[in-house]
Amino acid sequence: MKKTFIFSIALVMMLGFCSSTFAQKSLDKKVLMSIGDEDVTVADFMKTYTKNNNAEEMNKEGALDEYLDLFVNFKLKVKEAKTLRMDTIPSFVRELQGYRKQLAKPYFIDESVNEALLKEAYDRKLKDLRASHILIMVDKNATPADTLAAYNKIMKIRDEIVAGKDFAEAAIEYSDDPSAKDQKAIPNKQRYRKGNKGDLGYFTVFNMVYPFESAAYNTPVGEVSQPIRTQFGYHLLKLDSKTDALGVAQVAHVYVSLRPNASSEDSALKAEKINNIYAKIQGGMSFEDAVVQYSEDKGSAKNKGQLSKFTCNKVVPEFVDVAKRLKPGEISEPVHTIYGFHIVKLLSRKTPGTFEEEKDALKERLAKDKRTHKSEDAVLNKIKKDSKFKISPKQKEQVFALIDSTVLDGKFNADSIAKPTKTLFKIAKEKHSQSDFIAYVADKQKKQENMDRLVYLNNLFNDFTKQELLAYADRHLEENYPEFGDLMQEYHDGILLFNLTDEKVWNKAVKDTTGQKKFFDEHRGDYMWGERVEATVFRMRKPDDVEKAMAIIAKYDNDGDIAKALDADSIKSVRIIPDIFEKGQNKFVDKVEWKVGLSDLVKSDVENLVVAVKIKKVIPPTQKELKEARGLVTADYQNYLEKEWVKRLKEKYTVNINKDVLQALKQSQQPQNTDK
Repeated sequence: MKKTFIFSIALVMMLGFCSSTFAQKSLDKKVLMSIGDEDVTVADFMKTYTKNNNAEEMNKEGALDEYLDLFVNFKLKVKEAKTLRMDTIPSFVRELQGYRKQLAKPYFIDESVNEALLKEAYDRKLKDLRASHILIMVDKNATPADTLAAYNKIMKIRDEIVAGKDFAEAAIEYSDDPSAKDQKAIPNKQRYRKGNKGDLGYFTVFNMVYPFESAAYNTPVGEVSQPIRTQFGYHLLKLDSKTDALGVAQVAHVYVSLRPNASSEDSALKAEKINNIYAKIQGGMSFEDAVVQYSEDKGSAKNKGQLSKFTCNKVVPEFVDVAKRLKPGEISEPVHTIYGFHIVKLLSRKTPGTFEEEKDALKERLAKDKRTHKSEDAVLNKIKKDSKFKISPKQKEQVFALIDSTVLDGKFNADSIAKPTKTLFKIAKEKHSQSDFIAYVADKQKKQENMDRLVYLNNLFNDFTKQELLAYADRHLEENYPEFGDLMQEYHDGILLFNLTDEKVWNKAVKDTTGQKKFFDEHRGDYMWGERVEATVFRMRKPDDVEKAMAIIAKYDNDGDIAKALDADSIKSVRIIPDIFEKGQNKFVDKVEWKVGLSDLVKSDVENLVVAVKIKKVIPPTQKELKEARGLVTADYQNYLEKEWVKRLKEKYTVNINKDVLQALKQSQQPQNTDK
């Protein structure tokens, strides 16, 4: 609570940057006050005054003078903290750096890119795609030669398809995706599985890696894409359909199984069975009875055939198609899938909502998706441009040659080679040498499997330049973004103010029991009880019990005797509340006349409740003891300590207000008369 309080003060005093509301630049530069050896210009003061006071507040008489006093007191405390070198204490430095790390994050995000990604994701969520692909695998860290070979191979395949070769046949023949081909049964190891000929089924946004997803959404239906590079290799993509989104659906089914390699005779028998079941449903049998009697999916049969909710990428395409055709409650004709035959009943379907409805969920997905690197890339490109980032290709080639293949085992020893000092790259006026990179490699190296040395070094080089570019931008945030510099100054001064005030005022007021007792004794007259009553409140909620209860309450003086009598009479609806009450503590006590005796009944105007108050004693105003006023005394003692502290600070640091400048400032703040 204390830190919240002090930051509210600090932020009120220092938050944000706001240009002066008047146009006299010469006045901005004039010194409004000096505190010790520190000058404060009009512009410095007006940053906080105009930011934290609206026009109505600033127009109030005396507003500027009142704020000026607060500002001076704030500056005095911060100056004292700096004099005491509290800003050099390690705990302070760590805390400030923690805040800085959090406050700097927005400056390393390109919001325009993120907004575009969010809109793109929503637009894609509205459509489901069905596509096939051919994959030629090549590692993301492959050598340029291997990458080129894979590219040439997939381009040759594309040429064949464009010339007339069937895409599905090409997938079976060429694709490195094992699901494209039939998988033979191996006894005790794997069952026969029919290949999908490259068919990926349905998918939507976030179901595929981003480059593949983007290519799919940008390829016209029926056409074959250019090669797409992903982390898995090169793909060719043929878009089979683009339809309105399924969303989230739930179905129930009657299921008749069919082996993947079933004979035509078995298939015909199974088809006949599912058609006979469908005929029974058409003839009046309920879908649920058909599930119980005939479905071969015993797991779902226990729940009337109900399956889990699904999106388009979670089920076979035929289920997506049928769920899109049906309305809730409708039942499909038999559907043939790779698993067998189904009769499907649509239970529910929720399609995507509006952008506003989907926005928050999409933001969560984006935050976890690699496509957000586009925002980081945009930031890095801006840093490169603004800093005139330049790499020396020759020096890069030289330093790569110095680092041998031991780096692939994570055993490169930087001390084994002479340290070259030539400039590898420049960020603005900052030069980063070949030796800097060698040291980075030695620190970051890890054992690599099947990695080319030059590819690995290039990856490390990219990581190193990224690190240094971000570090450069971070070091210059205050310089390039004045509002960030102001914000950091606010937190710097706010933390100092909190720490010193806690030491001089808050914590001291609590721990200094001797000083607190002395303060209380000197101000006893400020801590008084008002008139009070010793009374008992009887709350009765059952109307039938009121008459009996009131007779018992009137008969006995002692609350314990009343409780026993009520219990003996089986009256459980009365709550007994004895206390010493002052005005405002209990609304029912406030309503009755304060005299000894049992009051008339008081009824609640908002609930079924009747209350009686028995006043035993009227207590005249008396002085409170310290233990009874501890909270108030502590707060007042804190205020006293703060005033005394500020008085001492003003004696220690001379405060001079330039009255001529202050008067000019006040005049500039007067509302301008626009009448003609």
